[in-house]
Amino acid sequence: MRAEYINAFYLATQDVFRIMLDLETNRSGLRVTEELVPFLEANVVIGVTGDLTGSLLYSFPKEMALEMVKIMSGMEMDELDAFVTSAMGELANIISGNALTRLSQQNYNCNIVPPQIMVGGGRSLSMATPQAIVLSLETAIGNFDITISLTDRS
Repeated sequence: MRAEYINAFYLATQDVFRIMLDLETNRSGLRVTEELVPFLEANVVIGVTGDLTGSLLYSFPKEMALEMVKIMSGMEMDELDAFVTSAMGELANIISGNALTRLSQQNYNCNIVPPQIMVGGGRSLSMATPQAIVLSLETAIGNFDITISLTDRS
């Protein structure tokens, strides 16, 4: 997997968190995995089609997801209900769309498919490719992972 894929998602996440949540994000880790990817309590999976194909997993702890939606909506949230998961899906859509726009400047023509939301931690997920990159990020309200599993079809 190429570094420009990872950088596109990292930069898009920084931009979206800064603009929508007034939060700074910092990279706290980067690792390659060839195994099932464990996920946290609030998770969004987005498929990618086109020159790059595969999937993206955004995985957040429950308390961080609730705080993010509180920041976005101004409403106190206490459970991962339909409103919260919809907001999480939209946030992941925006980050993914911005990252793929960055990659389009390098002549990758890609699209995203509607998000799938998974609630509940302690489980694992098989990604779309044999290897995936787990980008770990930290913010003032919590830490989360973006797992990037893409193959170049161009």
